[in-house]
Amino acid sequence: MKILVTGATGYIGKRLIPFLLNEGHTVVCVVRDILRADKSYSEDENVHVIEVDFLNPETLKNIPKDIDVAYYLIHSMSNSSKDFTSLEERCAINFKGTIENTDANQVIYLSGITNEDKLSKHLQSRKNVEEILASKNYALTVFKAGIIVGSGSSSFEIIRDLVEKLPFMIAPKWLNTKTQPLAVRDVLAFLLGAAGNETVFNKSYDVFGPEILTYKEMLLQFAEVRGLKRYILTVPIMTPKLSSYWLYFVTSTSYKLATSLVDSMGIQIVGKPSDVNEVLKVNPLTYKEAVSLAFEKIEQNSIVSSWKDSMVSSGRLGNRLHKYINVPKYGCFKDYKERPVIDTESTINKIWSIGGHTGWYYGTILWRIRGNVDKLFGGIGLRRGRTSPTELDAGDALDFWRVIFADKTQKKLLLYAEMRLPGEAWLEFKIEDNLLKQTATFRPRGLWGRLYWYSVLPFHGFIFRGMINKLSDAS
Repeated sequence: MKILVTGATGYIGKRLIPFLLNEGHTVVCVVRDILRADKSYSEDENVHVIEVDFLNPETLKNIPKDIDVAYYLIHSMSNSSKDFTSLEERCAINFKGTIENTDANQVIYLSGITNEDKLSKHLQSRKNVEEILASKNYALTVFKAGIIVGSGSSSFEIIRDLVEKLPFMIAPKWLNTKTQPLAVRDVLAFLLGAAGNETVFNKSYDVFGPEILTYKEMLLQFAEVRGLKRYILTVPIMTPKLSSYWLYFVTSTSYKLATSLVDSMGIQIVGKPSDVNEVLKVNPLTYKEAVSLAFEKIEQNSIVSSWKDSMVSSGRLGNRLHKYINVPKYGCFKDYKERPVIDTESTINKIWSIGGHTGWYYGTILWRIRGNVDKLFGGIGLRRGRTSPTELDAGDALDFWRVIFADKTQKKLLLYAEMRLPGEAWLEFKIEDNLLKQTATFRPRGLWGRLYWYSVLPFHGFIFRGMINKLSDAS
């Protein structure tokens, strides 16, 4: 079959595509920014990448007519827009109108469990989207999941931060809210098994793991898997705002995402039983099994996708990398340095391993201080780290930077700063003619931007000098 996958660079979409290809399907990957598409797709004749923004009707013409099945995996946890709900509706309406004019006979939508009378804004939006997607032109299959557990998932990483950083927690009362976590591999099994399966046409299923757990129980079971002893005291006095700050300062989440999560975590997420497990032959893992398998992936450095690389975690970038790929030349301050390269391969590998646990090769403590300052002022700090210790792709998060361009064959890496700044900043590494060229560019905004540049200039002098010396050295 020819299958269209929206959200192809997202947490679920990126993991689903290889399974579809293994099943022998042709996959049309829909991305909002072509730069974020996996480079390996260009080498596979069964993968077609198209650039479509469902909020921009002009781009909808890029969707081919001869598709059989379409996955709707579009959803954002961002709170940045006041008209979030209307934007979600517009995306769904434009998607539906386009797919109705193709040959598709099935749409598969991954939603959230929405069985409570009172729903958070995001769960209510998912429910509204389900109603919009229903059509007489194609069959709609809906899977409603709760907390998804897997390496790189937002819930997994937030729980990991809490458990590994805090031996004792004074936590909000919503930790007593009940939910039914589901392993990401089971989510993928449901999505994969539904494609072209007429048994699930025009049906909606809650999909969930075998246990009903509170968030507190999830934290404690996570600690057991990690061999840690943890103590949790829940208190009723934490307001949603205090709860959001609690998550923001302790975990790797952004404040915007923290507020969205707190809004949803007060809602019980318990699914309604059905025969979907038997129909699609899925036997969901327990929560502890899901956590254990996630750590196997982490230890093997084989995390396929991470919520941290989602633009939801972006401090300022939005959804278009190509807007920032051309570094400005005028009205900017620059710190340019170059060094002869002793061993090109060694230098490339060092550049591609920068940040995260590796650090920045020189003055790493100062980078950490800068990250903590950023965090105090509501920025993202260094909390995101990096998904892979050795690989980088356009769109990846890298501490408080975002990868704009990464190509080893061209020997070039370009980063864009997402920390809080009175201006915009880029950091570029490029090897040409056996020279490593390192350029830090800052485009100030007003007087404060210029004062900022001159205030950090003394630190830049030895930090950037030390960094390029370490990168160019073959040792």
